[in-house]
Amino acid sequence: MSFRPSLRVAIGAALLVAASGVMAADAPQATTPPPARVDDTARPALPPDLADFAAYVDRARKTFDVPGIAVAIVKDGKVVMEQGFGDKSLDPKQPVDAHTLFAIASNTKAFTAAALQQLDEAGKLKMDDRVIDHLPWFRMSDPYVTHEMRIRDLLAHRSGLSLGAGDLLYWPPTSYTTKDVVERLKSVPIKNGFRSGYAYDNILFAVATLVIEQASGEKYADYIRQHILQPVGMDESVIDWTHLKPGADVATGYAPENFKDLKPVPPMAWLNDPGAGGIYASVHDLAKWMNVQLAGGALPQTGADGKPQRIFSEDSQRQMWTMLTPIEVGKPPLPEFKPVVPNFYGYGEGWFLSDYRGHRLAWHTGGWPGFVSRLTLVPDQHLGVVVLTNAQSGAAFNAVTYRVLDAYLHPGRKTDWVAVYDKLVKKGEAHADDSWAKHLAARAKHPTLDLPQARYAGTFQDPWYGDVIVSNEGGRLRMRFAHTKQLIGTMTPWQHSTFVVKWDDRTLNADAFATYSLDADGRITELRMQPISPLTDFSFDFQDLRLKPLKADKADKASED
Repeated sequence: MSFRPSLRVAIGAALLVAASGVMAADAPQATTPPPARVDDTARPALPPDLADFAAYVDRARKTFDVPGIAVAIVKDGKVVMEQGFGDKSLDPKQPVDAHTLFAIASNTKAFTAAALQQLDEAGKLKMDDRVIDHLPWFRMSDPYVTHEMRIRDLLAHRSGLSLGAGDLLYWPPTSYTTKDVVERLKSVPIKNGFRSGYAYDNILFAVATLVIEQASGEKYADYIRQHILQPVGMDESVIDWTHLKPGADVATGYAPENFKDLKPVPPMAWLNDPGAGGIYASVHDLAKWMNVQLAGGALPQTGADGKPQRIFSEDSQRQMWTMLTPIEVGKPPLPEFKPVVPNFYGYGEGWFLSDYRGHRLAWHTGGWPGFVSRLTLVPDQHLGVVVLTNAQSGAAFNAVTYRVLDAYLHPGRKTDWVAVYDKLVKKGEAHADDSWAKHLAARAKHPTLDLPQARYAGTFQDPWYGDVIVSNEGGRLRMRFAHTKQLIGTMTPWQHSTFVVKWDDRTLNADAFATYSLDADGRITELRMQPISPLTDFSFDFQDLRLKPLKADKADKASED
């Protein structure tokens, strides 16, 4: 929902500094390797620098508290390895293997981009069509952006929306449909200039989902299954967990409770934004996907003319791997990261684009409750590596990914990325502790509320999310988001007219400040929220809510709806 690697992009942006860069639009294209044959069974040997790979992955798991990791490496059209490490479930303990399914979250975006390019090749749309040409009812909060939004823009994170804007419409899961989500876009604030800069979003992939359905006449899941998964041979993959069969080989996701002890989290289906992050897949299947990507869209099987069949053309892939949105390259957070700070960094159509040690990369991450992942391609080396995990540690998948990349691109000079990322994680945790300490220091020694506590109860409405209800239950305030079952928690007085909201589900790690504004007569005029911890996933976009109190009669009608 990859994914910063926080939950959609992949847990914690700082952890991804070691994976950026952008392919110039006119960069020379690598010679396309022959696609892997379906009857290939001989696997190339791992490079010498990966002789200790199993022990290294195991150390990464233990250092970053990840129960299970699955890895696949492809090179020159062949599968070098596909293997599981650790456990897909802790109770009972069950080992991960190459066929274990994980939520790949935002790695789904590349499939959505491929589907749109397929429909372009079929003449059912053009990537530069206006969205309103296919969805006439589509609206953004700015009429100019509505009119000028092209299909290609949906994939490029350059709309003017802020980071994670609108994510609360489907994250955690809500009762809204995909069309509901897209219709509510008209009220989601645009905070930046159209096509003026990068800000990662998921909500425009919900729009892309509906464009695919409108142009193809098929449901998104059916289209992806028939036109991508089946031709590629990804027979184990499913569009979301509701398609899993009983007894399926699927990992249990784990998240830290209160940022500490791992707890299992319930499986989630992104039914109202599947194009942003719905797919569950194994490394066995993703190895096939990587080989098709590295082969320029060519499949292993040939047609009657003896030529490889394709799921998309080389031109379509060039478009997907061409930078549309530049991303600023920041300074390394630690000196150890200097070698991996990219020269170029940007986003294409469903892919991050960057360089590493002089080689162009196409990659993405994914973040989901209990799962984060990373898939990385090095086109000029015909090399791909995917790392799936069942815990929320971007440090783990990065440490594993860079060990593999170094073994091929920087042989003989190992870097202990586990130690480097461990140092970065500890720095981030210390920063979060400092942030909380500053809040405590700024709090009054004897905090009081401006109004009697019961006066803060009521129904509040945001233009894009909808209703948030604050009720007075047995002397304590309880907050409930009307369309999100998991967002229910207790409000503890902090000071003045601010409360701390602690969600009942402690694996969310998204406690928030809730601050009321009062007029001169002490009447509540607005309720605003913001995450407390800098470690909270950006998709909890509480700061974008503008909650206004509803009058009693309107509140009654809203609760009936």
